[in-house]
Amino acid sequence: MCGIVGAVSQQNIVPILVQGLSRLEYRGYDSCGVAVYANGLQRARSTARVSELMDQIATTHLEGTTGIAHTRWATHGAPAVHNAHPHFSHGPGADAASRPGRIALVHNGIIENHDELRASLQAKGYVFQSQTDTEVIAHLVDSLYDGDVFEAVKAALGSLRGAYAIAVFCKDEPHRLIGARAGSPLILGVGPDHQAHYLASDAMALAGVTDQIVYLEEGDVVDIQLGKYWLVDKAFKPLTPAQRPVKTVHAHSGAAELGPYRHYMQKEIFEQPRAIADTLEGVNHIQPELFDGANASAARVFKEIDSVLILACGTSYYSGCAAKYWLESIAKIPTQVEVASEYRYRDSVPNPRTLVVTISQSGETADTLAALRHAQSLGTQHTLTICNVSTSAMVRECELAYITRAGVEIGVASTKAFTAQLAGLFLLTLALAQSRGLLSEAEEVRHIKAMRHLPAALQSVLALEPQVIAWAQDFAAKENALFLGRGLHYPIALEGALKLKEISYIHAEAYPAGELKHGPLALVTSAMPVVTVAPNDALLEKLKSNMHEVRARGGVLYVLADADSKIESAEGLHVIRMPENYGELSPMLHVVPLQLLAYHTACARGTDVDKPRNLAKSVTVE
Repeated sequence: MCGIVGAVSQQNIVPILVQGLSRLEYRGYDSCGVAVYANGLQRARSTARVSELMDQIATTHLEGTTGIAHTRWATHGAPAVHNAHPHFSHGPGADAASRPGRIALVHNGIIENHDELRASLQAKGYVFQSQTDTEVIAHLVDSLYDGDVFEAVKAALGSLRGAYAIAVFCKDEPHRLIGARAGSPLILGVGPDHQAHYLASDAMALAGVTDQIVYLEEGDVVDIQLGKYWLVDKAFKPLTPAQRPVKTVHAHSGAAELGPYRHYMQKEIFEQPRAIADTLEGVNHIQPELFDGANASAARVFKEIDSVLILACGTSYYSGCAAKYWLESIAKIPTQVEVASEYRYRDSVPNPRTLVVTISQSGETADTLAALRHAQSLGTQHTLTICNVSTSAMVRECELAYITRAGVEIGVASTKAFTAQLAGLFLLTLALAQSRGLLSEAEEVRHIKAMRHLPAALQSVLALEPQVIAWAQDFAAKENALFLGRGLHYPIALEGALKLKEISYIHAEAYPAGELKHGPLALVTSAMPVVTVAPNDALLEKLKSNMHEVRARGGVLYVLADADSKIESAEGLHVIRMPENYGELSPMLHVVPLQLLAYHTACARGTDVDKPRNLAKSVTVE
């Protein structure tokens, strides 16, 4: 979602700001902008890509030693230049609309009480030039400014209700930059020899600039000046360096290079064998210690729990749905999976012996973090996260963690992060089974052997791409699709439908195949392709009956079948055979053709695969 970059330096920082925005493009955005101090407030904004913003900057020769930059994903106000960040204060005064005021500001998050603040500021003579909640903060800081922008920001924060990460500077104090966060991530980058300091919403934005990072905690405010910085906590109490230590973080910008691929999504689909190999690296034995946290022993925690609650959103939620089958069938532990955005808004019955498991690619997903905190507020002490970012808020706030090693994922539609999550969740299943005395030595050896074979098995599945492309040509002309699965593969059908709708804009739904007669069968015609995930498992014969129901109504089937499932191609029945039957781990293989189907269908329809409309990569606001 929205991205922030800011800097104070002795040199022109515009190239660094724009480079940072380029590295934040993967989060998703619909406008972007840069503001600097250059004998006053100056800015450039665009509703196109960062590359177009760069052309503006080159034309206007925008330069400055203090500045902020932003990629915006619209919440309040349409994607338009006047709504793009950075925002300037305007007023009060008769000529307020025609001249920028003192304050420049960028903001991630949502201010819930912006309407009442807007009315109050308009009554004081402030002129609004956008529909955003962000402009309210700029005017509010301006209204409280009395020669010290740090104090003005601190005073303004007390009036804000909602979530925010902000970066602010004032033209009257041009070598000073203020940052604050509550509910949205923000980091401080410490430059070499303190010659420059930076703010960003993501360490990747500062890759190649500095690897010295301070992670701001909830409620922190930071004051950055030339050669120095200091922080206060949510009570505005000064923080010592030990309380917010500088950490060395290697955010490799090279991981974001497209290479020979047409899109990042395609690249990331084909990176899955390596992502799984890296995620499982060093796993030679199943042991609780794989999930140890900084100050907690997984062996102790696993002995103290009697159930699992999984909290996640989107694709991560579907990985949790698949894990429920594993956890209950292999570890024999009752498991509940909740959509994180719904969980904290209903009355639930807390169990202090539950292990709360959060799943997030970024570790900053706002709804999942809020659900985690809600669970903790209900008395749940034992928490674990499956996450791809070791320095994220999710990892810092959970007792235990397993860090997947999928690498940077740029495409908004998650692919390799999903399969890496499944790998981590399967390991968690085995570790819990072992701690409960349900995993024999022979079973451990069998499972580890199967996991070690996953990268090779995934390579074989990726070789099916030409057959999937042939399916995609059919799908590109459709406007609706149905996905079916049973048991462990129903969540994979859900994920396949989500991928298709995310990037091709084809309406797609997924159902447990046994539910066909309970409603969805009414939709089936020759114009409605039906994708069926059909591994050779205990439910295959039941699934074949469901497939006959579709064909009897004139439906056209597209079936992912195992090599030994004896499902043959025929008129109205298209079959792609998977290379092998992979037992409990087959969801990790069957999802790959569905990813490729969505990708190639989107390519055939000419959509923006990596940046689908209306969507963002990292959802950091509710």
